[in-house]
Amino acid sequence: MTKENKRFGADAIVDSLANHDVEYVFGIPGAKIDRVFERLEHPVNPKAPKLIVTRHEQNAAFMAAGIGRITGKPGVVITTSGPGASNLATGLVTATAEGDPVLAISGQVQRTDLLRLTHQSMDNAALFAPITKYSAEVQEPENISEVIANAYQEAEASKQGASFVSVPQDVTDAEVETDVITPRQPPQLGPASPVEATLLSQRIKAAKLPVLLLGMRASDPETTESIRNLIAATHLPVVETFQGAGIIPRDMEADFFGRVGLFRNQPGDKLLKKSDLVIAIGYDPIEYEPRNWNNERTSHIVVVDSMRSEIDKNFQPERELVGDISQTLDFLLPYMGGYQLPAESQSFLDEIRKEAALRDEPPALEDGQVLNHPLSIIQAMQDRITDDMTVTVDVGSFYIWMARHFRSYEPRHLLFSNGMQTLGVALPWAISAALVRPGTQIVSVSGDGGFLFSAQDLETAVRLNLNIVHIIWNDGHYDMVKFQEEMKYGDSAAVNFGPVDFVKYAESFGAKGMRVEKAADLEKVLDAAFATKGPVIVDIPVDYSYNQELGKQILDDQLH
Repeated sequence: MTKENKRFGADAIVDSLANHDVEYVFGIPGAKIDRVFERLEHPVNPKAPKLIVTRHEQNAAFMAAGIGRITGKPGVVITTSGPGASNLATGLVTATAEGDPVLAISGQVQRTDLLRLTHQSMDNAALFAPITKYSAEVQEPENISEVIANAYQEAEASKQGASFVSVPQDVTDAEVETDVITPRQPPQLGPASPVEATLLSQRIKAAKLPVLLLGMRASDPETTESIRNLIAATHLPVVETFQGAGIIPRDMEADFFGRVGLFRNQPGDKLLKKSDLVIAIGYDPIEYEPRNWNNERTSHIVVVDSMRSEIDKNFQPERELVGDISQTLDFLLPYMGGYQLPAESQSFLDEIRKEAALRDEPPALEDGQVLNHPLSIIQAMQDRITDDMTVTVDVGSFYIWMARHFRSYEPRHLLFSNGMQTLGVALPWAISAALVRPGTQIVSVSGDGGFLFSAQDLETAVRLNLNIVHIIWNDGHYDMVKFQEEMKYGDSAAVNFGPVDFVKYAESFGAKGMRVEKAADLEKVLDAAFATKGPVIVDIPVDYSYNQELGKQILDDQLH
């Protein structure tokens, strides 16, 4: 092998990613991993992924997770050693908890320094083992590709999540001769037992009020299509989790009874409680713990999923149909021909429909009103956001309002952090969505507190000239903590911070900044934002005094 044709560990990494059809790599370089970044920035392999340099490793992990959540294929993040690796922790624990496939690769000190107290030396694999599905350190350069292949495979397998690979600097810099692992297709599951599907059809027909509870693993394109076919034929009532948002399209809205998660007494909660058969499809307990919707332990539950359920005292399925969810539902469909809900259930469903419609109405504006009611903001967004647009939502009081009231009609187009409830995800997820869905408008939503958790990567959005409208619900506090503290203690603590001029902040990054100076201008400002190319920050003062009433419906265990 000539000097010019030498292949290094870094080449094995890049070639392995190319063989897995990875389109983007997010990250920040450093000395222990810089040869990989050199091969990404100046690729030898024509299929090398495009490198997106970010402004913080945590945001890079969020971006990789955004790719994973939207596409179902692992997003990739690469960082250097020491804090470059440890800064990934929040992003990876969020991805693993919430089922987002991610492959993270970090540099490491040379193997001779692994047991020494030296610059940036730490046990990377041990650090990430508790918060990922797979965590390993490569000790042999010729094994790089097989470790990456196994890490990728584990991230992609159900339940999806994060994998981590640590690569010492001398492994990255070593010459390698072994060919990288060839591209592989993930194993394809078949449908669940045909007998079980037949029995399920009989159970549905015998029930007075069967309900579909749709979760995160029901949102892939194939499963979404199968669910829509089933509902079109049966008109079974449906409840979505936050991560199941958008599975039900506009033309089936009559069969949709809202989302459940975090708060109680929603239409979906009432329907689950009344139901004598809950069919949980692709549902994960972290989305909405069973103790919150089956506290009395009286629900009759059947699971349709790609993996076995996690059992607890409030979630004891009577049957489990484990296999490819889409194929299982396709097998079930012919047995549901001619099905109609019992007449006595229709009046109950009509009542819930009316309740759901009334609760979304914003109050009328008052003369001179400055602050905006949460429902007014949501209505203005709803009027401008089309079904092809992606909306990413951070965590805060607005997240409760958005999850309850904002409608979405395509899966994986309304993204929430509902497992870890991680601050700062909205803007990085929006960057991922803009890359995956070019030519569509992306909308991200945060509070004035959470925005600054990841706002440095506004520069990344500007550099890439991405069409992102980022809406800040501004109230001057960490309000989701504030109103809950007030409910518990009668007062709040440690939730106040100083003001930020978000218009000037946006402009300093080269983005467009806008502010709603009075409530009557809300729609005009949003029209201008949506008409602007490139990243836009919209500062909207919000009136959160309505959260006291909202707080009465928060689940008790969320306040402890």
